[in-house]
Amino acid sequence: MQRNNHDPLKETAEFISEYAGLLMGSGVHTSRVIRNSKRISASLGTELKASIFQRSIIFYVIDKETGESYGEVVEIPSLPINFEYNSELSGLSWEACDNHLTLSELKEKFYQITASQRLHPQLLLLLVGLANASFCRLFGGDWISTLIVFLATFVGFFLRTKLNAKGVNHYIVFIASSLVASVCASSILLFNSQTSDIAITTSVLFLIPGVPLINGVIDIVEGYTLTGIARLINAFLLIICIAIGLSFTLWIVKDSLL
Repeated sequence: MQRNNHDPLKETAEFISEYAGLLMGSGVHTSRVIRNSKRISASLGTELKASIFQRSIIFYVIDKETGESYGEVVEIPSLPINFEYNSELSGLSWEACDNHLTLSELKEKFYQITASQRLHPQLLLLLVGLANASFCRLFGGDWISTLIVFLATFVGFFLRTKLNAKGVNHYIVFIASSLVASVCASSILLFNSQTSDIAITTSVLFLIPGVPLINGVIDIVEGYTLTGIARLINAFLLIICIAIGLSFTLWIVKDSLL
């Protein structure tokens, strides 16, 4: 049956689907997305049935009083990992439950969260570079290697950001970013450093898909096997892409490393 655009049940389903899609795309494990979504649904007097897959979510919102239902299918957006969304949107679900927020109030707070200012891109570049350089130092790299890794990470992460913005396939993005970062790090060979191997290998650590790996294991343990396996497969493919980019660099500079 065709429902009008101002149907409360339809609006509820559309909001919850947008909310859950943003959480999934931002790197939240499946059970938490479902718990948060069901909490919001219950606060609005409805019951939620959901099936979550790697690229899409299927929702059915059921009115507890009338028994009417409305289905919604949403594609999960490809977003950068965002722990702020994880924390703030989870908090919003508890606020909806505790304070009995209306749908309009929920939407207002939701859009305030999503529109809030995030880390400046240049600050993010700086922090990622410092983090990766710290790994180099932690693994025994000297100060020259640490500086080179910082610069290589800066260039590699900048390239990754630009390619993602242009919509380039993420596997190609990982190969290109790994190749560029490790080639930049290989400039350490000009300084006759004793830790050049550490510099080259740690220059690509910023690409390691740690969150998908962790979420994949959590999903499998909690019974969301299909989603967990899909996440793990995707993470392993990304690791292979990193290895391909790094292998090209090692092939180029192999004589200098020996």
